[in-house]
Amino acid sequence: MARRSNAAATSQELQWRNDTQPDTNFVTALARGLSILRVFSSEDRYLGNRELSERTGIPRPTISRLTQTLTGLGYLRYAEQLGKYQLGPGVLALGYRYLASTGLRDVARPHMQALADASDCAIALGSPDRECMTYLEVCHGTGPLILRIDVGARVPMAETAMGRAYLAALPAARRATILDYLRSLQPKDWSKTQKAVERAVREYEEFGFCLSEGAWNRDVSAVGVPLVLEGGSHVMAFNCGGASLRLSRRILKENLGPRLVDLVSQVEREVTGFDAV
Repeated sequence: MARRSNAAATSQELQWRNDTQPDTNFVTALARGLSILRVFSSEDRYLGNRELSERTGIPRPTISRLTQTLTGLGYLRYAEQLGKYQLGPGVLALGYRYLASTGLRDVARPHMQALADASDCAIALGSPDRECMTYLEVCHGTGPLILRIDVGARVPMAETAMGRAYLAALPAARRATILDYLRSLQPKDWSKTQKAVERAVREYEEFGFCLSEGAWNRDVSAVGVPLVLEGGSHVMAFNCGGASLRLSRRILKENLGPRLVDLVSQVEREVTGFDAV
């Protein structure tokens, strides 16, 4: 997905919140600081103020003040020899505290690994992060896989089974808001993407899972199932994927899809203490 380097895109991201109405309590400075942290990735471990300004649309003088503040708080670390910043230990600490507070990984991991071993696929749990899904837990089978993704990786929401499962489980109005945002980021060929998401919604309604066959990576096919908690206020998603040559549509629909639905139902029962409806 192309990087955004204009102020309009950043403004759009800051406005993409649960409530689409203006919020007088919204702190723009805080949102800008967090947007800086989001720019870093495994491919962009070190970024300077100029690069951060270009990718967030935030003026460079403001970027300089924010990076100094974030460095002082431990969320960024300055690499003097490069003249650039990298994520600091404070970000890692926050991430692990979040994961530990949910307890979801501990509940899900043994079920995920059991299915990974039985199917020789990769099983992942992910959470939404703007236009992407972030992997919170991954379990791999023992055989060779076309694509191996680790915890912390981000994948496109609209083009993956995990992301489509997340979108399919949302209320229609909330889904429409997110799709409008995604369209603004990737207007080219949007009609194709929208049709794929609409098909995923129908699949979820009919089967309880969504499919993605070579949409994001032509060599990988997967099935996704959402995990809906707290009456729908908290939605995450699981996927099960592997080599497209091995995972035919029939295997996805008749085997892996139903098995992943069972996994998610079991996780939901253990997390909530109630039988899944």
